[in-house]
Amino acid sequence: MDKGCENLTEYILINYRWVFVCLFLLPVSFFYDLWLYLRNWLVFQLTSAPKQHNKKVRDVQRQVRGWIKNGKKSQMCTARPGWQTMCFRQGRYKNTMKNIKIDLVDILEVDTERQVVRVEPLVSMGQLTATLNPLGWTIPVLPEIDDLTVGGLVMGTGIESSSHRYGLFQHICLSYELVLCDGSVVKCSKDENPDLFYAVPWSYGTLGFLTAAEIKLVPAKRFVKLTYKPVKGPDNIANAFERASRDLKNEFVEGLCYSENEAVIMTGVQVDQTEPEKLNEIGKWYKPWFFVHVRDMLKRNESIIEYIPLRDYYHRHTRSIFWELQDIIPFGNNVFFRYLFGWMVPPKVSLLKLTQTEAIKKLYENNHVLQDMLVPIRTLKDSLKVFKETFDIYPIWLCPFILPNNPGMVQPKNETDDKLYVDIGLYGTPKVKSFKPRESMRKIEKYVTEVHGFQMLYADTYTTKEEFRKMFNHTLYDKLRTKLECREAFSEVYDKVSRAARS
Repeated sequence: MDKGCENLTEYILINYRWVFVCLFLLPVSFFYDLWLYLRNWLVFQLTSAPKQHNKKVRDVQRQVRGWIKNGKKSQMCTARPGWQTMCFRQGRYKNTMKNIKIDLVDILEVDTERQVVRVEPLVSMGQLTATLNPLGWTIPVLPEIDDLTVGGLVMGTGIESSSHRYGLFQHICLSYELVLCDGSVVKCSKDENPDLFYAVPWSYGTLGFLTAAEIKLVPAKRFVKLTYKPVKGPDNIANAFERASRDLKNEFVEGLCYSENEAVIMTGVQVDQTEPEKLNEIGKWYKPWFFVHVRDMLKRNESIIEYIPLRDYYHRHTRSIFWELQDIIPFGNNVFFRYLFGWMVPPKVSLLKLTQTEAIKKLYENNHVLQDMLVPIRTLKDSLKVFKETFDIYPIWLCPFILPNNPGMVQPKNETDDKLYVDIGLYGTPKVKSFKPRESMRKIEKYVTEVHGFQMLYADTYTTKEEFRKMFNHTLYDKLRTKLECREAFSEVYDKVSRAARS
């Protein structure tokens, strides 16, 4: 009887989770975002953040020095709960390490003369666009999801459809401020402490605590003139995407594959004027989800031009969390739901994680994939074929990026290698009958390593430590770990991101 009740409860929680999401998580998420927007606007208008920043950094220093004074009994990490991050899983290490509280959530300065914005690490992408765009500015690489934070994008990584011009998020950062494991504050840039500057990205907080970053600003225009081009056939998809990615007249390049034979390649440029009949405010709550709107372009079988407000374009995948929300609220794109309740969408990813049951976690682990693989663009056709055979997940997200030959964990394997890569994003339920989480991911990781690619580390990492070190260049990272005496203070990256380290 108990087993039957348990199975029934599990069935209800899995198949009718949308009830809880719609009745509780959506309104809570909406009012939380509203409060956060008002709070951030007020702080920015009062310019109180710069006055408080040094005080908050000193508090981080105080906690680190307290850890030293108490004998360094365990390694350190930030106190930010795992459910608040964008990673699907939560780090087990949070329960055993010394948690350092870091309350650094504000934009500190917008310097239009230097064309630099200075921010604290928990500033989100939604917060940045809401502040910068009305001032006529933006940052060159602005990842799509509102809740992604600067700290996560620096210590992990970030990408956007402008990355074929500017590189990854780390490549638009001009300097970092950190509290090191001895309690000191240090600033680093390509000219000041350059080794530390290049070692910080992808380090996952294992060299120090990020307390501020300076990011490059560029002028922003009001709209993106977006061209949708339906493409059919694997060869045509790979060739059209590569051509668009190499054409630097395109400010934005993105691809969505809806099957192995059908894709839409999108290219965009910023403009200040529109053709009114072609204006599409995709950010409105009642508009179709963006990936559904793009899919409809396949039926038209011709290039289509639209004008999209810049901020709407930047956050085009936020409302549907790419296409993940269709698994949580199956009717979420229904026209009646959009008009009546779309203003509350999306639920916050952090709250979705916080309210996951063990049954849902198990379901996702065994039947769901969240992965971004970064491979040389020359391998795109073969990579899509391998991913089709291994997972058979659609849509697939394609985003090109340039990878400079800078020092650090992620760089081209050889100086002569093509610097143009593509992020292949896989989010959804595999349709292949042979799918097994560990075995399938191990196969993909092996392939990505062989073609001199990388995997993003927010998702499951099944590599061994030796394989991980083969994929990522640890030369500079190891040097800084030794120089800064980090071994007692912080675990290595692998020990924070491997599947064994996350639950």
